[in-house]
Amino acid sequence: MKRYFEYGETEMTYLQERDPQLGKVIQRIGIIRREITPEPFIALISSIIGQQISNKAAETVWNRFVHRVEEVTPARIAATPVEAIQACGMSNRKASYIKGIAEAEVSGKVIFEELHTLPDAEIIRQLTSLRGVGVWTAEMLLIFSLCRPNILSFNDLAIRRGLMTLYRLKTLTREQWKVYYERYTPYASVASFYLWEIAHENEAGD
Repeated sequence: MKRYFEYGETEMTYLQERDPQLGKVIQRIGIIRREITPEPFIALISSIIGQQISNKAAETVWNRFVHRVEEVTPARIAATPVEAIQACGMSNRKASYIKGIAEAEVSGKVIFEELHTLPDAEIIRQLTSLRGVGVWTAEMLLIFSLCRPNILSFNDLAIRRGLMTLYRLKTLTREQWKVYYERYTPYASVASFYLWEIAHENEAGD
């Protein structure tokens, strides 16, 4: 059964009142349903597999990977040779990242089941200590697994494009981004959904 990031009138009304320009977009589009993966360990492994390949290719590799390990758990993956993970259709580097993430859980370096108890910054710190996991990947996990409400990624190109399109900016500095982030707080993740949609519409229009 699919699960989605939950938000509604409270978040939408707040953003509309805080930012009339974004508010017009929210009113036009309505609720955006974004699927989530509630288990952060599985979400991160899936994210690593999907890096820099198409959704279709990622699905194929993921299905092979699941068939190979039988159960996507830290213990099963840690016990699987890197070569066997790579044989599912990914680079040796990706396979090493995946095995390393599993070993981090097994060793207690990162306890994925406890991430939901930690503040955003600490989750990012822990995840980015793992090889292959950058700030953007950690931020996406915060939204699409842990459903954190206040994430606006400066590291996301589409978010920056959405902001630049909405406010007719030729460039976007981190200082400008911070102004918008503070404007959207505490519901910046919901604002992100609409900025992604703006960027997508603009790209389709081009």
